Amino acid sequence: MPLSPAVEVNGLVKRYGADTAVDGLHLEAASGQVTAVLGPNGAGKTTTVEICEGLRRRDGGEVRVLGRDPVRDAAALRPLVGVMLQDGGLPNTQRAGDVLEHVARMYAAPADTGELTERLGLAGFARTSVRRLSGGERQRLALAVALVGRPRLVFLDEPSAGLDPQARHAVWDLVGELAGDGVSVVLTTHAMAEAEALADHVVIVEHGRAIASGTVAQLVASGGTTTLRLEAAQPLDVAAVADRLGSSFTVTSVGRTACSVSGPVDPQAVAAITGCLADAGTQVTRLELGRRTLEDVFLDLTGRSLR
Repeated sequence: MPLSPAVEVNGLVKRYGADTAVDGLHLEAASGQVTAVLGPNGAGKTTTVEICEGLRRRDGGEVRVLGRDPVRDAAALRPLVGVMLQDGGLPNTQRAGDVLEHVARMYAAPADTGELTERLGLAGFARTSVRRLSGGERQRLALAVALVGRPRLVFLDEPSAGLDPQARHAVWDLVGELAGDGVSVVLTTHAMAEAEALADHVVIVEHGRAIASGTVAQLVASGGTTTLRLEAAQPLDVAAVADRLGSSFTVTSVGRTACSVSGPVDPQAVAAITGCLADAGTQVTRLELGRRTLEDVFLDLTGRSLR
């Protein structure tokens, strides 16, 4: 018998005065998998997650977390759900190690704090007050606090923000192990590489609605599987390249002397591009063919303008 979803969101609405932050959003996170929720700033993803965590009340729609209502059943859910907030939510005056030990004592069967300390490299700053920790150190402590209760479901908001490469990969390994042990993970991130590395399922949110969902492979394949990136010694006429290729391709400027081409890139398309540049007397300095990435999908769906 299939497991029930860890999180079910149907028609979720949240308003702040005249502004609608979440507008009829539908989202499902499967049990024992990593679900990544992606979206530009202001898309509504953090509000959605905070409603699932019971930190905000919804104005409409239905939300179920481990089969329960996150507000009405908050007491029952608290021992089962781990939360890593975007701002950490940690007491600034307390020492890092004391915070972890204090939270561990709140649970009947907590995880081994020594093991968490070792895995996340907390020992070097365990006696340092939270306010004196670097951004990356706070992130690692916040993750340890979210996991120390052995949750069945964990919400992670930007878990690798501010981490150096070594710490980032340690966090990724730990998240992968959680899912391998049957823990459900809902991850919000702006790091496309993180989502590609960790997510079993991806939901892209824009203007308070889910506009795309699927596995990374499904999303990447949805608009063509290859991209061609080129750099030139002179400014590129991107419009001319787009006209030469036709409507099956998307040509995006990357600065004045580089562009990215998405679509069914084949030898004929490459010949068309290089022929266009040759006609303009433009010297190509780099030509790289590769698969379409999750970032390409994200930008195609949400645009490239700043928010």
